[in-house]
Formats: sequence, C-alpha cells, structure tokens
Amino acid sequence: MPNYNGVWSLSTQYQYAATWNADNPNPAAGLFMGRTNTYNVIQQININSAGNATDVGDLSAEKLRGGAVGSTTRAVHAGGYSVSGDSRSNVIDFVTFASLGTAGDFGNLTAGRSDCTSMGNATIGVWAGGYTDGSTTVDIMDFVTIASTGNASDFGNLSAVRANFGGCASTTRGVVGSGLSEGAARNIIEYITIGSAGNMTDFGDRTNSVYNSNGASSNTRGLFAGGASTINVIDYITIASTGDASDFGDLTVGRHGGSNGASNKIRAVFAGGYGSNVIDFVTIATTGNASDFGDLTLTAQLAGTSASHGGLA
Repeated sequence: MPNYNGVWSLSTQYQYAATWNADNPNPAAGLFMGRTNTYNVIQQININSAGNATDVGDLSAEKLRGGAVGSTTRAVHAGGYSVSGDSRSNVIDFVTFASLGTAGDFGNLTAGRSDCTSMGNATIGVWAGGYTDGSTTVDIMDFVTIASTGNASDFGNLSAVRANFGGCASTTRGVVGSGLSEGAARNIIEYITIGSAGNMTDFGDRTNSVYNSNGASSNTRGLFAGGASTINVIDYITIASTGDASDFGDLTVGRHGGSNGASNKIRAVFAGGYGSNVIDFVTIATTGNASDFGDLTLTAQLAGTSASHGGLA
C-alpha cells in the first residue's frame, strides 16, 4: 500500500482514494478488538461462515470500550479505558487484514476518551462522543485517513454530549443511534456526510431510549442492536433517507457494552458485551430474530469492524 503520510483536507483524500490499493486480502474477516479482564485481544471471525472466534493478535496497550473502523486493507482502533491506569486513552492502533498480529502505532485522538462510537468508509474513519478523564461526556468528533498514519483531526460535533452509543455507515453517510446524555438514555439518531467535515444532523428516533447498543450496516441499511440493561431489541433504518427506526427483531440474548458490531454487507454480526461471549448474526436485508453464530474466546466488550462493511463499496 502506498504510504500517504501527513494531514490532508477531505477533498484531497477523496482525490487520491482512487489510486490506493483496493485489493481485499481477507474480505470475510470480522475483527473484535480491545481489553477484557487481564487480556488485550484481537479476535477474528469469518463473517461468511458461523463459528467461534480465534485470537489473532493484540492491541498495543490495554484499552476497554474503544471504537474501531476498517478499510479493505486496515483495521484501526482508537480510544478506550485503561483499568490499570484509571484513565482514558488517546492511542490509535492499526493492523492489516493480510497479516494481523500485534497492532502498530497510528497516532493519537485529539482527546483521550472511552465509550465513543465509530463509523467510516474506505477513506475516512470517524470517532464520536465518549467520556474523557473524570467521566466528562463530550460531543467531539475526530477523523483520520485510514490509509495513512498520523494524529486525528477535528471533524465537528454531535448535537449534544453523548456516550455509550452505536454507529454504522454507508459509503457516504455515517449514522449514530441512541446513547447516554446527561445521565439519561436517549433515542436520537443523527448523521454526517463522511466526505465533508461538519456537525451531526438529525435523522430521526429509535424505537426506544437506550444506551450501550451496537451498530452494523450494509450499503443501504443500518442496524442498532442490544443495550443496557440487557435489552435484546434490534432496530433498522434506511441510511440514505431520514426517519424513525423500525423494529427488526431480537438478539438471541439481551446484552450490552462496547461497539461490538461487524458486517459483510449481507450479514450483521454482534459479538459479546458485558459478561457475554455470545456471537449472533442476522441477514441485513430481511427482518427477523438473530441466530447463533458462535462464541468469542472470552467474555468481552470489544470494538468491532470488518474488511467488507457497509461503508465500503
């Protein structure tokens, strides 16, 4: 892959996107990344084929409840809570789907935080909201160019401070749903145009007020699943339009915690959560209850992404 270092404007990034190596060496890979208990893991599934996850590497440091984005070649993880240091991390790590293993250093977020959500397309990864040290809830959004390395830049702001919420994307839009704001669960859905930095715009509302739910998507449809306290509801939206979410079905078991969704545009997979190692899946284009996919290697609240999610063409 070419090494496009430095800070670019969004328009410049899209100009050069066509020249990047778009080969997808591991198209069915879904990764779940982060820390749980004394472990600091990267786990992999094959989204096309049900089965248990396998341990394929480690992040650079212990980080619980961060967020992850992916292109066809790279997975990028940012933020999280360090239990041993009792602090929020600003570290951004990356791995390549072709080799995996221990993550390399990418750069830093504009502020260390945990419980943020993430979304992106083949070019841009965005992290929104979360808690900074002192459990202060923020409305900030950062972005990086996935094909390069370097520190994140400011993208814009949420409509209000928010944490513990789910994110998903099409190739052009990033969408976030629900979350915890000023001590209360919210049902709000908002969106951004990924290619143009700016603030979130109102999209509609979820079917209920919830936090700690997870997002996944195809190019056209976004899903939000689960939530505290052990909610099993799955909602869906049509990403290109605006409007309220509709009921999709239910997870096999209610659970919450982390941004634990991944997809291959056809299947959405939701893995783990607080005290859970369960992996469920649904077919995104239909509606109905989730089916059992397999298990993580341990109970975990991990950040999920893939090499073939709805943000990728």
